Amino acid sequence: MSKEFWQGKRVFLTGHTGFKGSWLSLWLQSLGVKVTGYALAPNTKPSLFEEARVSEGMRSIFGDVRDPAALQEAIASAQPEIVIHMAAQPLVRYSYANPAETYATNVMGTVHLLDAIRQTPGIKAVVNVTSDKCYENREWAWGYRENEAMGGYDPYSNSKGCSELVTAAFRSSYFNSAEYSKHGVALASGRAGNVIGGGDWALDRLIPDVVRAIEDGREVIIRSPHAIRPWQHVLEPLSGYLALAEKLYTEGVLYAEGWNFGPHDHDAKPVAWIVEQLTRIWGDGAAYRMDTAAANLHEAHYLKLDCSKAQMKLAWQPRWNLLHTLEKICEWHKMQQAGGDMQAMTLQQIREYEATRNT
Repeated sequence: MSKEFWQGKRVFLTGHTGFKGSWLSLWLQSLGVKVTGYALAPNTKPSLFEEARVSEGMRSIFGDVRDPAALQEAIASAQPEIVIHMAAQPLVRYSYANPAETYATNVMGTVHLLDAIRQTPGIKAVVNVTSDKCYENREWAWGYRENEAMGGYDPYSNSKGCSELVTAAFRSSYFNSAEYSKHGVALASGRAGNVIGGGDWALDRLIPDVVRAIEDGREVIIRSPHAIRPWQHVLEPLSGYLALAEKLYTEGVLYAEGWNFGPHDHDAKPVAWIVEQLTRIWGDGAAYRMDTAAANLHEAHYLKLDCSKAQMKLAWQPRWNLLHTLEKICEWHKMQQAGGDMQAMTLQQIREYEATRNT
């Protein structure tokens, strides 16, 4: 990723008020990007968006991707060169209770955005951020490659598979590589594993649940202690999305396809290991127990990504190992507990990440 490339670029970012979106908004601002964000207001209190004063350095629009007219107006007024789509209903368990909302946001929201892009001149690069859960999960021991079948057992996972299919259909129908000289749009998707980091207060996510319990002196409730996830710091896939967007802008349709961004195999750890290490690093013991009632809702137990393509063609690799990531999470939340400047802390961790060589 070239800092010189990003200076002065116009970027339209959906989902900028969320956890990943707030980290990316601050990173883009630090690179000198003219950022326009479009998203619902933050849905947690506190939120990284408010704690780190994310809106100070960007144009922030509160809007819904389920509203095609408002979305079209926002993207037309921003006149972006690059679009990164991160707005989503991101929770598996919430999707069981609210399937229609999940599909409306994750599938039709993608349709509305891509349709708006189709009608907006000047856009060169588009990255649709989906999920590692977009794949048909067969619980096998090796990582999924980008050409594996889409699927998804639960409404959230399936909606992300659908979003991938929508992306492929729009790429074939409106942004076809054979017609690139006419439309000039390179459209790709990014698929990442479980992202963690400071400033995530979402419900039914492991790290936020553990941090809240530690801070409150409560017992940590674990749904699936043996479930293995591809844990990675939020900056890892974000760096991949930025590298991909840059290549789409400079190289065009050669990079217009799906891309995996996941951790090294040795950082695919079970939930119980994460809880043990996080409480140890924090320095305060916290008890935890299995929530047997939650077992009624299906969640994938084993899911890894094969990221060989990103490593080879984008020169992308994970930089922070899982232990270091957990240390950074504790550092961030202890600073927040102490009333520190969380914008400064977040930007500091971004600078530290930029300075770290690939591991």
